[in-house]
Amino acid sequence: MFELLDRPIVLVGLMGAGKSTVGRRLARRLGLPFVDSDVEIEEASGASTADLFERYGEHDFRDGERRLVARLVNGEVRVIATGGGAFMDPRTRQLLNERAITVWLDAPVDVLAERTTRRDNRPLLKKGNRTEILARLSDERRDGYAEAQIHIRTSGGAHSDVVNAIVEALRERFGG
Repeated sequence: MFELLDRPIVLVGLMGAGKSTVGRRLARRLGLPFVDSDVEIEEASGASTADLFERYGEHDFRDGERRLVARLVNGEVRVIATGGGAFMDPRTRQLLNERAITVWLDAPVDVLAERTTRRDNRPLLKKGNRTEILARLSDERRDGYAEAQIHIRTSGGAHSDVVNAIVEALRERFGG
C-alpha cells in the first residue's frame, strides 16, 4: 500500500507534540525520506529559527516558512515535520491539505510542557509561563489543526505507538 503514496505526509501540531521524532520513525517505517522544515529553514538561512523569529518577527518568519513548506511538498514523496505554527497560516493549511496527507499530532498540554523543557529554542515560550502559553496556543490553534486530514491523539507514551496509529489511519484512509 505505501508504495502507492503519491504525496508527502505532513505532521502538524503544537511544539512538543513529537512531530520530528515521530516523523523520523514514520519515515523509516514507510521507507521514505524525512525532512524537518525547521532544520531546512536553519540550513537555508544559516541562523536558528529562534534567531530568525527574534530578528524578523513572527509575520516575516511565517512568510518564509510558508514558501519553504510549499517547496517541500512539491518535491518527492516523503515525511515532513512542520513547525508548530506553520499550519496556522490559512494559505499554508490549504496548500498542505491539497498536496499532502496532513496528520495532526494532538498531545495534552502537560505532555507538551514537559517535552518543551528539553530544548531552549522555542521563541514563543520565552516570555511567560510555559504551561499557560501552551494552553493558550492549544485553544487558539485547535480549530486550525482540526482541518488536518488525520487526527492522532497522543498521550506522552511510546513514539512507536504514535507511528502505529498513523500507519493504521493511513491504511484506513487509503486501503490496504
